[in-house]
Amino acid sequence: MNLDLPALLAQTALLLLMAPLLSGLIKNWKAKLQNRRGPRIWQPYFDVVKFLRKDMVISEHASWIFLVTPYVVFVTALSAGLMVPMITAHAPMSLFGGALALVGLLALGRFFLALGGLDPASAFGGMGSSREMTLSAIAEPAMMLAIFTVAIAAGSTNLSQIVLASHGPHWKFLDPSHALAFAAMFIVLLAETGRIPVDNPATHLELTMIHEAMLLEYSGRYLALIEWGASIKQLVLMSLLANIFFPVGLAADATPAAFGLGLLFLVAKLVLLAGAVVLVETTNAKLRLFRVPDLLSVAFMLGTLALVSTFLF
Repeated sequence: MNLDLPALLAQTALLLLMAPLLSGLIKNWKAKLQNRRGPRIWQPYFDVVKFLRKDMVISEHASWIFLVTPYVVFVTALSAGLMVPMITAHAPMSLFGGALALVGLLALGRFFLALGGLDPASAFGGMGSSREMTLSAIAEPAMMLAIFTVAIAAGSTNLSQIVLASHGPHWKFLDPSHALAFAAMFIVLLAETGRIPVDNPATHLELTMIHEAMLLEYSGRYLALIEWGASIKQLVLMSLLANIFFPVGLAADATPAAFGLGLLFLVAKLVLLAGAVVLVETTNAKLRLFRVPDLLSVAFMLGTLALVSTFLF
């Protein structure tokens, strides 16, 4: 089976263009719920363009790791997005890996970002890198358990096969194991995207920041690539959460009408998930750093229960 080049280009454009819009939508809604005016929905586009036009300031202690990290973060997030079914059930790069490849690509980007935070010998960068790797040691297994719960019912770890199996007669959308896995995956989504109560993307206080601490030494084009890659990663995780648990509206055939309907359903599911994220961020306070592993442990236990329940029921 050959790689579908038009589908590859179309989903790449969708990831690049929709990711900043989703980030801007979440920031705008969050400000509205807090009785603030907030940034415009399309402000992330202006930020990326502004960063691309600015010069870079690079530490004299930085090595090649610091220079290559923004490109690795951006490419891994984009490659992971091409493995996730978004508009159709067939992901453009589904042949190159499934759930394990997706988790591996995201882990590779996180690993290089942690190295990039350590490389300039900044105290804040090292602090953020250590915190990021500590939390990822719990978040990644929880995400794998949640995905494996759905993969067992589909008989494959390929994400496209998981979505296609949802159209079978034995698939149950309200299955208890899927509900537990969905809850675990939603907590992982908050952790992976640096959202409250795990992290606060709007702060630069040294006692609370995790993800932002690793970016303090980056500027210009490098900062634009990292921020763009972070927004793509957020879109990928939200699309994964929406389509493997609620694979409704995915295009069944290669017609413009089916693609348009699939895009409409994708936007609707992303808007609902964005509203849920905004609601959680607005109604909760950020947890103390030493309480965050407890929350991620809950996600791990929910994923474990979901996986075990697939064999019991």
